[in-house]
Amino acid sequence: MTTLGATKLHSEPHHRANVGARRAAVLGAINGTTSMASLVLVVATASGEHSAILLAGVASLEAGSMSTAAGEYVSVHIQANTEQAYLVRECTELASDGSGELAQIASIYVKRGLEI
Repeated sequence: MTTLGATKLHSEPHHRANVGARRAAVLGAINGTTSMASLVLVVATASGEHSAILLAGVASLEAGSMSTAAGEYVSVHIQANTEQAYLVRECTELASDGSGELAQIASIYVKRGLEI
């Protein structure tokens, strides 16, 4: 338990959901499906041959998968690096001015409606 003024606060674990990666995966899947369907539709319109349509679909699936995977890899690592830099900054501020950081956090929650 920690205290803030006369009010006791309980320690609560905060679980970090990886929402960004989930969002990116969903958007990547939608983008890949739309691109593949569009390419297959164009090839089917231009050439009615089943082998050409199948080849276009498989090639599009492979290219889209690799492209999406590479893009998401870079995106997730940039996000992780940004969060790490932010964490280092906050730890530095906490070490140099712990009471100021506590007051800052308290004011954030008070503005959100928490009564102390």
